[in-house]
Amino acid sequence: MTSPVVITFWLVWEIITFVDGQVKPLIPMNLQPTHYLPAGFPEIPGIGLLVAIAGLTVIGMFGAGIIGRAILRTSSWIFGRLPVIRSIYSALRQIVEAILASQSEAFRECVLFQYPRRGSWVIGFLTGKTEGQVQNLTDTEVINVFMPTTPNPTSGFLMFVPKNEVKPLTMTVEEGLKMVVSGGLVVPPIAVRSSQKKRCPRASTSQRPDAGQPERRYLTALSRSKR
Repeated sequence: MTSPVVITFWLVWEIITFVDGQVKPLIPMNLQPTHYLPAGFPEIPGIGLLVAIAGLTVIGMFGAGIIGRAILRTSSWIFGRLPVIRSIYSALRQIVEAILASQSEAFRECVLFQYPRRGSWVIGFLTGKTEGQVQNLTDTEVINVFMPTTPNPTSGFLMFVPKNEVKPLTMTVEEGLKMVVSGGLVVPPIAVRSSQKKRCPRASTSQRPDAGQPERRYLTALSRSKR
């Protein structure tokens, strides 16, 4: 059980060293803490990461101001008119706005549908309602479903699936991603509990509380008719 701890530590260390390698060369030597340490003192990891976090925080605070918003609008206007950059910028902006919008329902529901043939089921993530030409050319109402691949869920296929053929799941998007990445090895607890439920045996006719009621009603009616 030490593997997750070791892998997590290794990934964190790799991220820190990568950011340090990219950011520390940009810091002037007289501003680096190692400049004031004795010769031969080992490097302090994480300096570049701290500088990067501080820089992003300052940029975010600056962007929220009047001057920052004006610069962002100007940059957006310029990027929107460059021949090659325009298409890349527009696509990235639409993706970011779709994911970060507060009213967006993208990737908030895990669903199940049949693929690539009837009887085979895959997990997908509902990204929204299909609109425009795709919906106009289909006979039934379809919805946008992103089908991730294993073990890399960032790649996949955009499927336009009929709404009546999609089954919503109670698992969250995070649980669905874990199941996809692990190849089905990590199963959400609710799925395990549902598979472990045992069916209650049906009570026999003699044990039912209403057993024998038709016979009793028949005997009562017969006795009344004899009176």
